[in-house]
Amino acid sequence: MANEQNSTNPTKLSKNVLQMKFMQRSVLRIENEQNEEENNRAIDDEHWVMDVPPLPKKQSRYDIQPSYVACENLCFGRMSFKGFNPEVEKLMAIHNTQMELDAAEERERETHVSQDEMAERYKSLVGIIAKKFTKKRKQKQPVDEGAGPSPEKQGRQFLKPSDD
Repeated sequence: MANEQNSTNPTKLSKNVLQMKFMQRSVLRIENEQNEEENNRAIDDEHWVMDVPPLPKKQSRYDIQPSYVACENLCFGRMSFKGFNPEVEKLMAIHNTQMELDAAEERERETHVSQDEMAERYKSLVGIIAKKFTKKRKQKQPVDEGAGPSPEKQGRQFLKPSDD
């Protein structure tokens, strides 16, 4: 039993015993082992470390969810009817109202027209309606009537012969 204890838990020898002449080889061996262990630890620590800046995280184009509930448009998980479980019914009511509000906001966003868009549409609409109700002769006339007769009218007028 004494040998088993020494082999599993070796005791350290005193300083005076290690300084004796016949123990010098043991002292050198122990020091070499300690130096090797320290060198190996230093090499292991330095060996696998690279001095590079950390890579920035890329934004994923995909939305990963652990559940397929969003894909299938499933209703609230726990259900209760006719007052069987009032707490669950309250949760269901809150969830349902939230879902309805989200759906209403989405519909509003889809159908909303800004004031600027509406003004642009109205401007173009006024021109189209005005053009529709003008007579054909007025449509062919240029908009700027104060500039004088148009080149078309000058081409159609009778020209007097010259007396040369």
